[in-house]
Amino acid sequence: MTNSDINNPSKLLRANSPIVLPTLPYSENALEPTISAKTISFHYGKHHKSYGDNLIKLIAGTEYSDLSLEKIITATHDQKEKKAIFNNASQVWNHTFYWKSLQEKGGGSLPTELKTLIDASFGSQSECKKALAEAALTQFGSGWAWLVIDGGKLKVINTINAESPLTTKMKPLLTIDVWEHAYYLDYQNRRVEYVNALLDNLINWDFAYQNLS
Repeated sequence: MTNSDINNPSKLLRANSPIVLPTLPYSENALEPTISAKTISFHYGKHHKSYGDNLIKLIAGTEYSDLSLEKIITATHDQKEKKAIFNNASQVWNHTFYWKSLQEKGGGSLPTELKTLIDASFGSQSECKKALAEAALTQFGSGWAWLVIDGGKLKVINTINAESPLTTKMKPLLTIDVWEHAYYLDYQNRRVEYVNALLDNLINWDFAYQNLS
């Protein structure tokens, strides 16, 4: 492996490598005005891409090079000496999940099966949104808010930094990114405004429903 290879992550990829930057499920300006094209350009094109590039370099020639993101995450979680691999792998996965948790003209009504579960778990869609907002707003520092299913019941949790429900028995349905790079260009320190606008205008309940199965 040469220095030029190390500085060019694409040269380190095997043909069947699972570590690729996924295509956004919409155009960079599709989520405006809630999230600007400029934010998407930096968030997806710089931050998300850098996690993938870093991971490719970290796992090149190791036992993790042919594993899926999910297997890399679970294999390196809570291993101090593998923390850099875990952080970058989990951030690649979390960001991909976040993009799918949003959609143009999101919010709105719920698929019937999901509505039944949300009503049983939270009382109403409104209360579920309040719980998600609270989890996002009370996450101190960088992290994520998640809607998950746990033992047949829905709940809302938050995780710090690169952590996610993948390392637990809970199954994630959707997520909200509350790292500052997700909103600072558009909202500066007004995280509450970002979270509420996202829940009202962009959250992808159909994606959450698809993850129930």
